[in-house]
Amino acid sequence: MIALWKHFIERLPQDYTLNRPIETEELQKAEELLGVSFPDELVSLLKTTDGINDTFGDHLIWPAYRMIEENLDMRSTDCFKPFDCLLFIAGAGNGDLFAYSIFNGSIRKNDIYVWNHIDDSRIWVASSLKPFMKGWIDGTITI
Repeated sequence: MIALWKHFIERLPQDYTLNRPIETEELQKAEELLGVSFPDELVSLLKTTDGINDTFGDHLIWPAYRMIEENLDMRSTDCFKPFDCLLFIAGAGNGDLFAYSIFNGSIRKNDIYVWNHIDDSRIWVASSLKPFMKGWIDGTITI
C-alpha cells in the first residue's frame, strides 16, 4: 500500500514533498490522544509520509502532531457543535477544515467532510482520501 501512495503522490499535478514515515509509537499515541483508531487509508498514508507538504509551506494532509493539536484545540472550544464526532486531517486555508466522521467512537467510512467555520455546517466532499486530495488540488472540490 505504501508504494501505491508514493505513486499517487508523485502523479499529483503540483509539487508536494513527503515527510519521514510515522513511527508506530507516534501513530498509537495520536490514536490514543484523539480516542479513535485512524482508518486504514490514513494509517497507510502516514506510514508512507507523516503528512504531505505543499509548495506554500502548509500541508495537503497534516502530519500526526498537527492532527493532535488541531483536534484537541477544536474539541476544547465551546463556540460550535461538539467536534468529538470529527477527526480533522487538513485545513482549507480559510478556516474551514476537512475531516473523517466518527460515529459511536469509530470511523466506519472513508468519507471526507468539510467543516465550515462560518456556519458550523459539515458537508460531504469526497468518498475517500485519494479522491479528496485529487479533487482539492484540481479544483473539483470547492468550498
